[in-house]
Amino acid sequence: MRLLIIEDEQSLLEHLQAGFKKEGFAVDTSTSGKEGLFLGKEADYDAAIIDLGLPELDGLDVIRELRAAGQDYPIIVLTARGHWRDKVDGLESGADDYLAKPFIFDELLARVKALLRRSVGMASSTLTIGLYELDTSAKSVRVDGRSVELTSYEYNTLEYLMTHKNKVVSKTELTEHLYEQDYDRDSNVIEVFIRRLRKKLDPDGERNPILTQRGLGYRFNADVN
Repeated sequence: MRLLIIEDEQSLLEHLQAGFKKEGFAVDTSTSGKEGLFLGKEADYDAAIIDLGLPELDGLDVIRELRAAGQDYPIIVLTARGHWRDKVDGLESGADDYLAKPFIFDELLARVKALLRRSVGMASSTLTIGLYELDTSAKSVRVDGRSVELTSYEYNTLEYLMTHKNKVVSKTELTEHLYEQDYDRDSNVIEVFIRRLRKKLDPDGERNPILTQRGLGYRFNADVN
């Protein structure tokens, strides 16, 4: 999952970036509202965390302009402004949740995960499709009750496909959601991850959990059993 963080307090920004990377997120960052708005419009993020008190462009304006541009990914507001009116303003500008500073990272992480689940229609952290069980909280996968060891990128690829099981996902879209902005992206790497996943999820080649739509991309087989 790819995350955008717009926060002008450098030490806090670095702390958040390190924390979310440790949790397997691809993270893009900005310390100004204007640059953050540019990033937020250019990429299709899975979620964004936006501070309200930003230089060059206020966080509320960033959120309003992102929503006006059609970006509908979940947004969490960070605010040092404790008044209830500021929190209401954040939500009314288009944010989905808010968190007042100071805060505990684990709470922010939990809120981001909850919004991500809600954005793909998941009621809990566990998604089961046939014999395949994905736990987005533990970042683990089980096949017919058996745990399957995946690398971070393999897991992230599978998570995106399973949580978008009714959609054909192109290699470009997968690349956009797996890698950070300045990463030297090679879409052929996605083919490697798909081959590895197929071997690990279906070693006997009987179930075909990941379908290839020639010329279009990949789709998780919702009818797999």
